[in-house]
Amino acid sequence: MRTASPCDGLVVTESITLAPGVHVAPRGITVAADDVVIDGQGALLLSPDGAGAGITLTGRANVTIRNVRLAGYRHGIHARACRYLVLSRNRVSGTAELPPNTVFLDIWRPADQAYGAGILLQDVLDSRVEDNDLQHQQNGLLTYGCRRIRVARNEVSYNSGFGIHLYGTCDSLFEGNRADYCCRFEPREGGLHHGHMGADAAGFVAVYGSSGNTFRQNTARMGGDGFFLAGLTPAGEKRGCDDNLFEENDASLSPNIAFEATFCRGNVFRRNHADRSNYGFWLGFSWDSVIEGNRMVANRQAGVAVENGHGCAVRGNTFQANGHGVLLWSRRASQFEEAFPDALTSHDWDIDGNRFTRNGIGVRIAANQDHGIRNLPETAGAPPGPRPHGHRILRNDIQDNRIGVELVGVDDTRIEANILNRNVEANLRQDDAHQTVARNNLGSAGGYL
Repeated sequence: MRTASPCDGLVVTESITLAPGVHVAPRGITVAADDVVIDGQGALLLSPDGAGAGITLTGRANVTIRNVRLAGYRHGIHARACRYLVLSRNRVSGTAELPPNTVFLDIWRPADQAYGAGILLQDVLDSRVEDNDLQHQQNGLLTYGCRRIRVARNEVSYNSGFGIHLYGTCDSLFEGNRADYCCRFEPREGGLHHGHMGADAAGFVAVYGSSGNTFRQNTARMGGDGFFLAGLTPAGEKRGCDDNLFEENDASLSPNIAFEATFCRGNVFRRNHADRSNYGFWLGFSWDSVIEGNRMVANRQAGVAVENGHGCAVRGNTFQANGHGVLLWSRRASQFEEAFPDALTSHDWDIDGNRFTRNGIGVRIAANQDHGIRNLPETAGAPPGPRPHGHRILRNDIQDNRIGVELVGVDDTRIEANILNRNVEANLRQDDAHQTVARNNLGSAGGYL
């Protein structure tokens, strides 16, 4: 490959190696041919005005960009309608960023209004983003309408917005990325100490139908949220982020939620760590989810918290020292009743083979609740929602909690083959609704209330 000096506005039509050094290039580089390799060999392209893109590609195929450093642009690399793209070992920093301690972020922002980011991909297919350093800016990687991309071993930590953002991105693999401490603060009215920590920043965000993806062995610790999936737009459009697999990730130490997925179907969370957050998992109005083999330790409110979710399975998890282990509840939400007729209450959960130790309450299922812990105020003329029903609590080890199982306004719960022992106030506390309680191994402490 020939060596080229990356002069401002360079148009690349053949494979090149960039000359070493620092190059001020506000208009960046444009790739205008297929089958091109750009090897930066550590050369730095710099923009003084925070606008434009360092490297731009549109409609290209078989392009590789590697070992390039970029700083000061709105987007370091911007690729649109490309295939077989490889972005490897690049370092992008200092792209456009909203001032700190200002606004709550818009996770639904469309591509034509995209925030600044290290890399912006639009409608990119069958491509790889590997081993890049995209730290210390607002966003690491933004993906819009991408398919079958592999995003692996990238450093996207210490950003004030999103480590990695998916907007309608499907059938892709995100593996071995580090997206730690992606967080921000929004003061709100009342001064610095009355604001919101997080402000919708997160290690990973998925919206607008981002489905069929695999997230494996990533870290998203100390973020506003760790992983954040949203399946209902602010305008009320149903665009579920469904059938994603989350396996062996660590999203601990969030001031808010380690794993959040609302209005989504069929997501699987397996062998993840969700510790020391406000909530380990929050899956409001979601259904057919699987939470299996995860660890939830010392979450302030709950390991798993779900309002009006149904048909989910919680199997083989460890819940230790949380406010609640599993917290399920119903809430009358008339604004969603037409769009989600099956989500009028909490129903048909399998809670099977888990270990609950030293939680405030191991399992709590309750009707007409605010966040699962307080009765909703009675509203004149507004009937309560349907009672939670059809839950199965089977083969769990529930010991040394304050309360083992607590049921409030719940019907037809099957509680069978559990170890309920040494729970301080009660092994099982319930109201007068009919439940099926059979063949549990009950200790003498606590008993029934």
